[in-house]
Amino acid sequence: MPHQQSPDSPSRPAEDAPPRPGPVAAGRHAVVSGASSGIGAAIVARLLREGWRVTGLSRTDPRRPEPGYTHRPVDLMDTAALPAALAGLRVDALVHAAGLMRGGRLGELDHAAGETLWRLHVDAAARLADLLVPAMPDGGRVVLIGSRGAMGIAGRSQYGASKAALVAMARAWAAELAPRGITVNVVAPAATDTPMLRDPARAGTPPKLPPIGRLVSPEEVAALTAFLLGPEAGAITGQQIIVCGGASL
Repeated sequence: MPHQQSPDSPSRPAEDAPPRPGPVAAGRHAVVSGASSGIGAAIVARLLREGWRVTGLSRTDPRRPEPGYTHRPVDLMDTAALPAALAGLRVDALVHAAGLMRGGRLGELDHAAGETLWRLHVDAAARLADLLVPAMPDGGRVVLIGSRGAMGIAGRSQYGASKAALVAMARAWAAELAPRGITVNVVAPAATDTPMLRDPARAGTPPKLPPIGRLVSPEEVAALTAFLLGPEAGAITGQQIIVCGGASL
């Protein structure tokens, strides 16, 4: 005969059950750039699990099956195409996760690559925010995906400069938008296990494992991003939060 727990017996600890994100953000709408791969794709998946509606921006349609996902194909560096790609959108959150990495040391810098990094990381973020945030309701959220490289890493000066610029923009926007309860933050991961790490164009600057002995996972970056988009992060704004596995110690 199976044992039955008496009314006075202690209940099973809640931590025995695995966490199951629920529809905590039902009805809220986020735009996520770089939605087809890497950190952007992980953020999309996390937000959809939490009940967000998500509009993804990238050149490639990831063909996600979830009914809450809509894709708008666009080259974020095509400044003339952005207004049309965002037409009709009124969102509660913006996440700029699109990015790439190019490196080079002094005397060997690729200035065209440096311009591409600036346009994709900084100019695209500014244009997306300029088009979407004025119509965002009070209490909205903006998260920019930066990098620990913003602190300065040899051989990655152009990349680091473009990511450091996101911090300055986020702080300026946070000050502008604080009266409306809109927060703006930067999530800055160290080397993250994404397809970008295997890009042949960055073969000259291989990633280093942080002290925890492994790369940061995209899901870890997505979890922090989802928290910053949520109601319990309303007092966090203008901050760069580093996810580096101890690499900054």
